[in-house]
Amino acid sequence: MQTETAFTAFGGNFFWLGVGLGGQLLFSLRVAIQWWISERTGRCVVPTVYWVFGFCGGLCLLAYGWYRRDPVILVGQLFGSMVSIRNLMLSRVESGETGGCIS
Repeated sequence: MQTETAFTAFGGNFFWLGVGLGGQLLFSLRVAIQWWISERTGRCVVPTVYWVFGFCGGLCLLAYGWYRRDPVILVGQLFGSMVSIRNLMLSRVESGETGGCIS
């Protein structure tokens, strides 16, 4: 009896495993960056880079979900990517006034 692991489930295709893990890392780093900047400034700040990391990580996870044919990943990341795009658009409009999104 052979046990399937996360690595053997991909049939040896480590490229897509890297895309998925890389996307998850980018998506998770956005929170660490937001926390670090908020601690530095002493107030709650949502910097533009938060949305950039969310969008890039979301795109990687969308590609991974497409490869896996996983509707849960696709729907979740599609919505998150749309929110990130919209916030990047709003941040660009506000950048002349505040230098990014600040809450």
